Amino acid sequence: MNFLSRIPIGQFIPGDSFVHRLDPRSKLLFTLLFVVLIFFADEPRTYIFLICFTLLSLFASRISLSYLFRSLKPIIWLILLTVLVHIFMTKGGSLVWEWKWFSVYEEGLRQAILISVRLIVLIIMASLLTLTTSPLDLTDGIERLLQPLARFNFPAHDLAMMMSISLRFIPTLLEEMDKIMKAQMSRGAYFDSGGLVKRTQALVPLLIPLFVSAFRRAEELALAMEARGYRGAIGRTKLRELAWSRTDGVFLVLVILMVVLFFLIRQW
Repeated sequence: MNFLSRIPIGQFIPGDSFVHRLDPRSKLLFTLLFVVLIFFADEPRTYIFLICFTLLSLFASRISLSYLFRSLKPIIWLILLTVLVHIFMTKGGSLVWEWKWFSVYEEGLRQAILISVRLIVLIIMASLLTLTTSPLDLTDGIERLLQPLARFNFPAHDLAMMMSISLRFIPTLLEEMDKIMKAQMSRGAYFDSGGLVKRTQALVPLLIPLFVSAFRRAEELALAMEARGYRGAIGRTKLRELAWSRTDGVFLVLVILMVVLFFLIRQW
């Protein structure tokens, strides 16, 4: 498995776990509520609660924990940049370390740790949604949740289709970028040498062929959909209808209890 293909967002791993069998609508609602709770977390106790619930969700999905942690490598630079910005830019509390123009305060260290944990948990839960839900089920779930807005001429089907295609194309574009990088390296290009500025400049020649490939794939997909008679949601029927089971109802009750417990811990 190459470096770029380790990003789990947009990929789907078939399975028969408890999370795999849930209705996509219940998983979407749970992910939405969990993301909201992440932004309400503001102290170590609430973060510990969210981390424990994340580990419990991973256990229920039977997704390899090592695979998900390896998938964080492509975004480790974003996390490190966020940590450094908060360490050196956030002031407050007692002074921990100082050198010339640089100073580190206690509040900066606290914010750096909490924000990095927030990013990691957010990415893991977003990845868990796509890893346990097929693109077709995800599209149907989004469309069903947005269906009440169709009364106000909201394009629920079109939006769900665009989101599904976007998620589906993430691993495809990453694989295409990996092929372009290998082709450039076979011609003498270097992407892993020099400083940060030099490495960034070396990635610029990858953007043009990647954009050309993305537009070509988009055009081919549009022609294929048009050739198959795709006309949006008008007169469209579904081969498989989503069925809300008792398990989904129990799961949503547990999610509501999780939200209540979270705010009780936050106010305690």
